[in-house]
Amino acid sequence: MRDEIIAKSREFFKAELDKKKMIPGESYIPASGKVMDEDDMENLIDASLDMWLTAGRYHKQFEKEFASFMEQKFCLLVNSGSSANLLAFAALTSPKLGDRQIKAGDEVITVAAGFPTTVNPIVQHGCIPVFVDVELETYELDLTQLELALSPKTKAVMMAHTLGNMFDVKAVKDFCDKHGLWLIEDTCDALGARFDGKMAGTFGDIATVSFYPAHHMTMGEGGAVLTSEPKLKKIIESFRDWGRDCWCPPGVDNTCGKRFACQLGELPKGFDHKYTYTHIGYNLKVTDMQAAVGLSQLKKVKKFISKRNSNFDYLKSKLKGLEDKLILPRATEGCEASWFGFLISVKEDAGISKQELCEHLESKKIGTRQLFAGNLVKQPLYVGVEKRIIGDLPNTDFIMNNSFWVGCWPGLNEEHLDYIADIIKEKLS
Repeated sequence: MRDEIIAKSREFFKAELDKKKMIPGESYIPASGKVMDEDDMENLIDASLDMWLTAGRYHKQFEKEFASFMEQKFCLLVNSGSSANLLAFAALTSPKLGDRQIKAGDEVITVAAGFPTTVNPIVQHGCIPVFVDVELETYELDLTQLELALSPKTKAVMMAHTLGNMFDVKAVKDFCDKHGLWLIEDTCDALGARFDGKMAGTFGDIATVSFYPAHHMTMGEGGAVLTSEPKLKKIIESFRDWGRDCWCPPGVDNTCGKRFACQLGELPKGFDHKYTYTHIGYNLKVTDMQAAVGLSQLKKVKKFISKRNSNFDYLKSKLKGLEDKLILPRATEGCEASWFGFLISVKEDAGISKQELCEHLESKKIGTRQLFAGNLVKQPLYVGVEKRIIGDLPNTDFIMNNSFWVGCWPGLNEEHLDYIADIIKEKLS
């Protein structure tokens, strides 16, 4: 019966869900999107038929296979990339880290041209974000500002790789090692990118990934935290799973064989270890249905990345010759990008504003997006929040006023990209 249901679900996908075609000029061309097939549907239905509604067999398999893909020892699935960032930072506030524990009042270096939930955990834990500027063309960290941002209170660097490109993570890691700082790599937009041949996310102490539908692969809502440090893995798992000290997965008891042999805090000796809590944690796990979809997507992610990169290169070739009016994106030296979007900046003397160009593209059914939040320090959420700002952030302000991006995701083909390029050229002519 299971096989029959799954076969019918595959038929249903082909008949009902695989019909939509994007026709340039008629259909809206979104800046990002998911690419799914009947294999994803099969995994979703198979997991749902188990009626095991929390993390289960697919969850365990995904964590193992995704850790291998990311060239890490440990992967912990969570319900979003934002939750992944929250857990990554929360883990570094654990008393189990001794002198390296991050405490309220400590400072963390990040970029102002960033996404809110990369920075929010810093503020949520009573720490002080220190905002630095980025470079144009790469839209990555301006390395010259790291030493300027350093203070006796600095404990970590936490920032995202931008739109599939990477900041000079080797130089940042060297800076962190020199000063005894933690490094959290937000790789939510850069899945599969490499720097000097090494996978994004493997330079820092902890990495985060998002599986939101806009990203390189999806499970709907979902994310992951990755590390190769056993101690950090156990701490992250504790924060994810209610803050408990026990590492048994749901539905499993006494993995350690000492369930009733511990004495922690002021609890009586022998108090059930499965109900002993050492962190002020959360419950941020995913369902097995999500993990099942993710596992199917993981089998296709290399093809997705290749298509993204070929789309990026094709669109850039079509926009060549417009450099007198536009700044076109490029990868950081040493980076093999895994492009998330195609970022365009309108020059000050272009004779047209970013706003005008975006509105024109949208009127022609081409989706546009801002680079994250523009300048985070000018967003309403950080008004009144304690922070330090290094310099005047001129490039971040330029990005806020002049930059936007269009899609290069694998659901697009050359016909879509030709249309996007033609509409841009038409408006700039």
